[in-house]
Amino acid sequence: MVSPAEYQSRVGSELGVSGWIEVDQGRIDAFADTTLDHQSIHVNPAEARPSPFGGTIAHGFLTLSLLSAMSREVLPGLHGTKMSVNYGFNSLRFLAPVRSGRRIRGRFVLNAVRERSPGVIQSTLGVTVEIENEMKPAMVAEWLTLHYV
Repeated sequence: MVSPAEYQSRVGSELGVSGWIEVDQGRIDAFADTTLDHQSIHVNPAEARPSPFGGTIAHGFLTLSLLSAMSREVLPGLHGTKMSVNYGFNSLRFLAPVRSGRRIRGRFVLNAVRERSPGVIQSTLGVTVEIENEMKPAMVAEWLTLHYV
């Protein structure tokens, strides 16, 4: 846990890098079932094999949804916070496919902190989702979070 002043002092610095999360076919299939998105590039290995990806790939929104788990590992809590909620994204790009069986992790940089109103602090995080053993990241984003203190 850090104070709001200490959190503010970390603007411009990397807050941490999460552990690796495996994105296997079971996780992809479960996400497809949850979102009703059963496009063959995600769930049909035979049809996906001749694609440019050589097999199935994760949904971009699956990669996005794993940010919550990644962030819980590395982001410091703010003293006095009653709750924190997603506020949205200023930008979001999916740069490279996450092939089934690959592992990803999140790298978080604190870009900005500001008080929106008394007791409400907004964080702007630069997030890069890396794919193990690949040069190009799966995703980059600028993520907004509100902290109610």
